[in-house]
Amino acid sequence: MKKIFSALLIILSGYSSHAQQCRFERSEGRESATYFEAVDWYKNLDKISDKLLVREMGPTDAGYPLHLVLLSADGKFDPVAWHKQGKAVLLINNGIHPGEPDGIDASMLLVRDIVKGKVKLPANVALAFIPVYNIGGCLNRNSYSRVNQNGPLEYGFRGNAQNLDLNRDFTKCDSKDARSFAQLFHWLDPDILMDNHVSDGADYQHTMTLLTTQYDKLGADLGAWLRERFEPLLFKGMKEKSWDMIPYVNFEGVDLSKGMDMFYDPPRYSSGYAALFQTIGFVPETHMLKPYKDRVLSTYSLMQTLIETSAANATELISQRKKARAEVIREKSFPLNWINDTTKYALISFKGFEQAYRTSEVTGQKTMYFDRSKPFTQEVKFYHAFKPVNFIDAPAAYIIPQGWGTVIDLLKMNGVILQALAKDTIMEVNAYHIDDYRSSSRPYEKHHRNTGVKVTAGLQKVRFLKGDFVIPMNQIANRYLFEMLEPSGDDSFFAWNFFDAILQQKEGYSDYRWEDVAAEWLRKNPDLKQKLESKKAADPKFAASGPAQLDFIYKNSPYYEPVHNRYPVYRLEK
Repeated sequence: MKKIFSALLIILSGYSSHAQQCRFERSEGRESATYFEAVDWYKNLDKISDKLLVREMGPTDAGYPLHLVLLSADGKFDPVAWHKQGKAVLLINNGIHPGEPDGIDASMLLVRDIVKGKVKLPANVALAFIPVYNIGGCLNRNSYSRVNQNGPLEYGFRGNAQNLDLNRDFTKCDSKDARSFAQLFHWLDPDILMDNHVSDGADYQHTMTLLTTQYDKLGADLGAWLRERFEPLLFKGMKEKSWDMIPYVNFEGVDLSKGMDMFYDPPRYSSGYAALFQTIGFVPETHMLKPYKDRVLSTYSLMQTLIETSAANATELISQRKKARAEVIREKSFPLNWINDTTKYALISFKGFEQAYRTSEVTGQKTMYFDRSKPFTQEVKFYHAFKPVNFIDAPAAYIIPQGWGTVIDLLKMNGVILQALAKDTIMEVNAYHIDDYRSSSRPYEKHHRNTGVKVTAGLQKVRFLKGDFVIPMNQIANRYLFEMLEPSGDDSFFAWNFFDAILQQKEGYSDYRWEDVAAEWLRKNPDLKQKLESKKAADPKFAASGPAQLDFIYKNSPYYEPVHNRYPVYRLEK
């Protein structure tokens, strides 16, 4: 129907060649589209093309809905059908940091060129574009907040409508934006996520750099295939398009002889979140000081290269991801931490500028700068491997009481299978006790994160209520569950303060009353009396403190609440 009326629509709307140009083109590469211009752009393309559909995909903190633009050569827009047809499903995210709008404009150009037939959309690839993810930030336009950046003339702000950085919100989901994204992500189940950005840091000659999902976290086979097969084809394709792309430059003004580490992306970031579900993540980072026009065109070329490479390797991409998912379901233990492996590296050809020093006009002191009159090319070691550490065996299932509704909602939102208990039940479970942790003194993305978490575990019989949830560890979400529910994980729910209520003792005692009760308890429990005497003998400071001794007795008695510092997600070991 769209094609039948497209000619009429073009005539009636004055759809001239000038009207097909976005703000970026009309300004000769100096300006970026507003949020409303971007959304209207896709809605107008939707009117004239059967290949494209614009959908609303949930609310955001800004009060406007998150839009998703779907493209498929056969005009079908059902992700379940896409996967059954063997299509490689690609999700392109734009404007997570609206001060870095390169992807917003590049995607508008690319989608238009696909609709017009200038760029071919392969039959075995389906595309989904988020026109603008951080809508609140995009509406907050200015010309000053990206002081390191060379254009465009106006752009959005990094914080969303809650002043949250959405590229730190993928697991904690403090924003409506992130919750809508999670639902969108699992509805699409993309094979690849590309999240367009602009860099900060050192000055160098390259316009485009690429941050890739930590290979090792994807699984041995999928990670190796990505590193050795798929990713090199992206670099090759970009070079053929005259963009000399290198891995994300993860340093600023350091000694190049030390090499360059691959960026570690925990689950709070888009690429780290994607890896939890065996989705390959790419984060293009154009260089902030390059002209805006070049940055947009290089982003366009990279997305085009991703489509071409995915089409040529769709069967293997889908097969490798399917194999990785089967492996994660069978996995018996997972690492909670990763460290750089300095024994493994690749050599990359880095094109930089020499560092020099001059006297600052502002401070009168010596200051470093990059001398663009002195370019150089140097082979640099790129340390692209991580060693897994802190392996923990996976339980048969986790159990979480229904009272922790916020966490349960996030689990459901991320496709986790939960089974509600049909009746009150006493079960023997492995329970963690939080022995130590540090809370940050300053807030980070609305939280005072817990780090340095130390736990001890022990078997306990715990009474669970009808409606509490059992979470079997035999599902695609296993990696996500492990990262989020093990309290010592980098980005666990405990790290993000979701369970801080257990850290506060709710009941206590008056010393004068507890003195008599404690004395009676010691008379009835000679073993505890002996433990007390041993501790006094070993610790003079403890021996000199009456309150400390009373507290020791209290915490080793049934009067002390068992849930204080007891982590409320339990492990069912078998």
